[in-house]
Amino acid sequence: MSDIPAEQPPTLDPIACARWAQWLHVQSPWLNEEVGRRMEDRLQWIRLEPKRWVDWAPVSGGLQAHKAVRARYPKAVSDVVEPTLARQTVAKHALQTPWWQRLGRADSVSIGSHAPGNADMVWANMALHTAADPQALLREWHQMLATDGFLMFSCLGPDTLHELNAVYAQAGWPPACHAFTDMHDWGDMLVQAGFAEPVMDMERITLTYDSPASLLAECRILGRNLHKDRFAGLRGRVWRADLEKALLNLAQPLQDGRLAVTVEVIYGHALKPLPRAKMTSQSTVTLQDMRSLLGQSKRD
Repeated sequence: MSDIPAEQPPTLDPIACARWAQWLHVQSPWLNEEVGRRMEDRLQWIRLEPKRWVDWAPVSGGLQAHKAVRARYPKAVSDVVEPTLARQTVAKHALQTPWWQRLGRADSVSIGSHAPGNADMVWANMALHTAADPQALLREWHQMLATDGFLMFSCLGPDTLHELNAVYAQAGWPPACHAFTDMHDWGDMLVQAGFAEPVMDMERITLTYDSPASLLAECRILGRNLHKDRFAGLRGRVWRADLEKALLNLAQPLQDGRLAVTVEVIYGHALKPLPRAKMTSQSTVTLQDMRSLLGQSKRD
């Protein structure tokens, strides 16, 4: 087993992470929507059909991806979790069924509320790599799930933007982005958080751009540099010109001279197993775990 990262990854700035989590997107980033589409396609291999599921931060994770999952499970209720009231409002307008289509029936989307231990699936698209304390977030998702429920998540991997980091290093600048966690470490952390049977997968996507300006504009849409040692404050026009000149080194002859950067996407799936009570001379079991244990014994 590889070394598990500390509670807070050393390159992430917690304050910057919190600000990005509250960023009010005009629309979900297109890359997140595309990753969500690919992750939704993986649900065809999951036998369990959830009756209730939680979508973690779909305003950034993908509102269209949320709708695709709802279409796959039309009878299920979805609980939407967003970090701010403003983002809850965006999710409500985008996802709740118009009143004239409900005809007196309850909506299948619940915004801003969820009860622990009652979800059959937690859906978390492109959120984990920007969490300042990812192990705490994994534990929170674990608590949301009912026994035998499952987690589906995606995040960015360590090869993401390695070309951009190389440009910054060549110029003697701080890193262009924070370090991303390897999928094997995510698997270790899933087990540590109480999950079982983690299945990890990854793919690399090459993004190309016709100019440095278009590359930088898209980077602003897709995310932020959350590295604790990033440049402090704003950069001036001279530095921006130097950056655009340096980015020309990313031009690839096989891509018709377009600037190319890599995005590594990690997909993860894991189950919440029946809790095991560790018996000692004095044992403590949570009420939720006790209910699960008693329910399992009745079925047996």
